[in-house]
Amino acid sequence: MKSLAGFRNTANNTVPNTIGTLNEKPLHAALKQWIALPDDSVEVPVDGFTVDVVRDRLLIEIQTASLSSIRRKLTKLLDRHPVRLVYPIARDLWIVRQSPNGRKVLGRRKSPKHGTIESVFEELVSIPRLLAHPDFSLQVVLIQEEQVRRQNGPRNWRRKGWSSHERRLLQVVDQWIFESPQDMQALIPASLPEVFTTADLSEATGQPVWLVQKMAYCLRLMDTIAVTGKRGRWILYKRTDPIGT
Repeated sequence: MKSLAGFRNTANNTVPNTIGTLNEKPLHAALKQWIALPDDSVEVPVDGFTVDVVRDRLLIEIQTASLSSIRRKLTKLLDRHPVRLVYPIARDLWIVRQSPNGRKVLGRRKSPKHGTIESVFEELVSIPRLLAHPDFSLQVVLIQEEQVRRQNGPRNWRRKGWSSHERRLLQVVDQWIFESPQDMQALIPASLPEVFTTADLSEATGQPVWLVQKMAYCLRLMDTIAVTGKRGRWILYKRTDPIGT
């Protein structure tokens, strides 16, 4: 388990046995049941929106798709309420192929791809400044996931006709809660020099350059790193001092 200073790690590996009765996708429904406490309310109308979970004053929204599609909702709710966004990342993924009607399983394999905490920046580029809002927090949930695919013809030629039908939660592996931009600074490896490039960041994190470039973009807009110049074609960055130091 990866332990990071600067924010809370409160993983709970219990997954509910039931999915829920609302008309929603299985992954979303399972995460909602996993995160809800006994005294929480679910599917609550608030300011013209339906909120997944309400815990006292805190509104909790679970997003399993693109973060850009929920940006307007989050911004509007933050005008009057504290909001927490829950976003899952598949550390381990199994692909299940089914017949077009879903009655027969044609195969199951484990994907060679593995998500990490840094994977959140692939989507966080849509809302990088929200974490600076005093009433916003981000909960990243690392999971084991099963993705069901069905063949529906040439519309999905990149997957040879296979398209994603639904996603299923198998297990929660870990989770992190970020309550401020400074919490995100803990994702910058301590081994990096005072001034670094995204190439340095890529090597230190083990993540591809294209992803850490998005990471650097988000951290810069959060004012947790700052541009100090260039070295050849590489932009130079340094950590900013946390507020209060």
